[in-house]
Amino acid sequence: MTLETSEEDMDGRLKVLTVENMDDAQRAAAERMLASKTGRIIGPMNAWLRCPPLALRAIELGDYARHGSTHEKRISELVILIIARHWSAQVEWCVHKVEALKAGLDPAVVDAIEARTQPSFDRADEALVYDLFSELIDTKHVSDAVYHRAIEMFGESKLVELIAIFGHYNHVAAVLNTFRVPVPPGWAEPPKD
Repeated sequence: MTLETSEEDMDGRLKVLTVENMDDAQRAAAERMLASKTGRIIGPMNAWLRCPPLALRAIELGDYARHGSTHEKRISELVILIIARHWSAQVEWCVHKVEALKAGLDPAVVDAIEARTQPSFDRADEALVYDLFSELIDTKHVSDAVYHRAIEMFGESKLVELIAIFGHYNHVAAVLNTFRVPVPPGWAEPPKD
């Protein structure tokens, strides 16, 4: 038996949870999401609500990765764009393309990532972030040369933080794509592939 729902009631493959159809744990997680810096339930959050203990932890890490990082916003947004494009995660791309541009990432860099071509960087930290995560995605490892450059530039704590941002937004992309979360009307146009 399948439950009939309209597209307005759906967030991709999942029915939108409302206060009326949430249990107490889901309501508490939803309240925490609404109290977060994001301030609404968007992207992967409707899916996360299916598992309230995970939802609470994911929103905490997300708040830190997006709003509490010791990295400049342009660096964290560059990491997220690299991941969003790797996964073709449309919602993630649409949100973070706008955020990356606001944070001062060169539009030519954003366009190159969108086109899946090698960007030309004016800033050494951005070039290193691109090299680090391109290598990690492509080979599943980080070479000694790139690792040593990253340690020299960022130090251990900030490198660990970058890897955590990378991990969190891979999780977000996987949730968005698995549950086919659509780009809301009025948002930026996603890449075509």
